[in-house]
Amino acid sequence: MSAPECNHLELKLRELAQLFNLMDPSPFHERDLDAAAENFILDWARELPSGRDFELVIRLGTRPSRQLADGTDEAVRNYFANRALSAQRTLRRKLRLARRHLFVALSFLGICLTVSRIIDNQSLGSPLLDTLVLSLDIIGWVALWRPAEFFLYDWWPLREDLQLYERLARMPVTLIFPET
Repeated sequence: MSAPECNHLELKLRELAQLFNLMDPSPFHERDLDAAAENFILDWARELPSGRDFELVIRLGTRPSRQLADGTDEAVRNYFANRALSAQRTLRRKLRLARRHLFVALSFLGICLTVSRIIDNQSLGSPLLDTLVLSLDIIGWVALWRPAEFFLYDWWPLREDLQLYERLARMPVTLIFPET
């Protein structure tokens, strides 16, 4: 059964087919999970302590065919492994985009600060030009807002999702059949 260091997830289904998206024409071991089942597993997994592996126990109301039952473990792990790959690609793409945005923002800041210093040297105390200098300084620094926000905060949830999918892709799946 479950090791004490594993997070235990339990799912109760009438039949094993409820676990998978019935509209997916893929072979069984590559089939997508049903959206409700996936959300249930993800929500539960996010609530459990991090740093420990998972074990999924599925209690069934009816006994599935042997072929279906034997492929469940692989199908669930494949599904979450594919989600991990997708999350990894998304994180890499967003980091690449954020680096471009940072380069543009830093370039824009440099231009704004340069122009504001040139105007400041020519202003001779003019309130209108002083306002323009201050506005260019503020606009230049505000341009860094989004790249800084991504690098400080926004990438963490993406990384946490990736780690969660990787942990779920390793979890063993145990089927418990009804007693006959």
